Amino acid sequence: MKKTVINPWQWQDELGYVQAVEVSDVTSTLYISGQAAVNADGTASNADMRTQFKLAIQNLKTVVEQAGYNCSDIVRLTIYSTSSKEFMSTCIDLLKDFAREHDMKQALSLYEVTGLNETMNVELEATAVK
Repeated sequence: MKKTVINPWQWQDELGYVQAVEVSDVTSTLYISGQAAVNADGTASNADMRTQFKLAIQNLKTVVEQAGYNCSDIVRLTIYSTSSKEFMSTCIDLLKDFAREHDMKQALSLYEVTGLNETMNVELEATAVK
């Protein structure tokens, strides 16, 4: 697989994402359902957004690795949050650390939604390729 990053600007680098990723010579694609702060026993977290985001990242990593991929294979990440303002003020550093730790170069969208399942306030949806 070959990934080419398209970044006409540099300002997004500080936020931990790229403007576009072209992927060619792909052997497989993994479409990952929304991963949220759900514990291994299936119970939903009612913690604050930052704590939920940490668990959602861990759940995303678990699914990606169980499928035989690496987080560096993620090329598209969509974040659904009940408050974009709260996400940017309490979680953006975790996103940057996650992307940097796994050398991720992913296109990114952040959507504010009126609600998520049960007590969730953040959810991650991703696409990985190899």
